[in-house]
Formats: sequence, C-alpha cells, structure tokens
Amino acid sequence: MTIFDAVGLAGVALILAAYGSTQFRWLDPHKATAALMNLFGAGLILVSLSHAFNLSAFLMEAAWAAIAAISLIRALTIKRRS
Repeated sequence: MTIFDAVGLAGVALILAAYGSTQFRWLDPHKATAALMNLFGAGLILVSLSHAFNLSAFLMEAAWAAIAAISLIRALTIKRRS
C-alpha cells in the first residue's frame, strides 16, 4: 500500500463516517461538522487520485467537494446570522 492509497482510504473513511453519522442522527447534516468531514474526505481522495488518475472518480469527488464547500459556507453564514 502506498501513501496515496492510505490518504485515499482516510478520505473514504471520513466521507462514510459523515454519511453514517448523519443517517443515525449523531450529526446534524446542516451544521459545519458534517460538511467539513465531507470536504476533507473528498480532498483526500482527490489527493490519492493525483497518483492514479481516474476521470469518473475525479469528477465525483470534485462535485462532492464542491457541494460540501457550499454546505459549509451556508452553515457558517446561518450560524453568524443567529
């Protein structure tokens, strides 16, 4: 296993932890924690793809990161208003 594999697996673990935690209602999906976990998870997977590129995986993770970034901005904006 290379360092890129380990980084990618850490990203997968973060995304799955965020998804599972929101599904079991341990995390609020509208708060920053879940969005941060998804953003960093997707980022780690993108780093791993820099070693062994796969276009479909890249597009999926880039979209995942973009959605997580927008969610994070919304969560932080809503928090500041209240």
